[in-house]
Formats: sequence, C-alpha cells, structure tokens
Amino acid sequence: MKKSNIVLLVLIAVAIGVIVTVAGDFSTYETFATARQKEGKEFQVIGKLDTTKTLEYDPVKDANLLRFYVVDKTGEIQPVVFYGTKPTDFEKAESVVLTGKMSNGEFKCSKILMKCPSKYKNDQVAIGKA
Repeated sequence: MKKSNIVLLVLIAVAIGVIVTVAGDFSTYETFATARQKEGKEFQVIGKLDTTKTLEYDPVKDANLLRFYVVDKTGEIQPVVFYGTKPTDFEKAESVVLTGKMSNGEFKCSKILMKCPSKYKNDQVAIGKA
C-alpha cells in the first residue's frame, strides 16, 4: 500500500471520529418529562405559552424575574422561571423554545426563543391576467 493511501485512510478515520463526537452534542427538543428524569442537565424544550394561567412579571419589584407556564409537545403543563427581562410581545408568540434545567419542580430557563405569528399568514395575493 502506498503511503498516500495510508495517510488518506487515517484522515478519514479521524474525520469520522470528529463527526461522531460532534453529533453527540447536537441537541434535540425534549419534553419536561425527560428534563425531570435528568434533573440538572440542560435541555431545549419546545412548547406553547399556557394563556389559561397567569403570567407573573412585575418590573417595579424585579425586572429580571418572569414566571409563566408552558405546555410541551406531549401536553404537560410546567411552571417556568426565567431570570431576565420579559421579551417584547412575549404573549403573542405562537411557540417558544426554552433552554434550561429542571430544578425543584420548576423549569429554570436561561434562554427563550420565540416563534411569532407571521404577518403574511392571512394575506392573499390576487394573481390575474392582464
């Protein structure tokens, strides 16, 4: 075997090893049940804001404390605590992606990503012949 072939095989093996290692770190969306089973480990949970329960935010008392409830993709409702300022139009979000850990029966959220409703959702475009 040529030295170039051996070097190529070693590089391919190293590349496969790197890909496998990095792929293990890719996070997927989990549920609150999974986060509860592995308390203390950080997860991303996707869900919808539960508008039937009250959202607690008092910027005068503590502008960096937001408490609310989220329904995950399995239908489980969980209290969420976010230590940061309330995102603009938070109540209008179609869905939220929460990054955080389960602790003492609450999901302690460190990051919130919101999917807002599309302004083009109900727009209709008329196409006609001239």
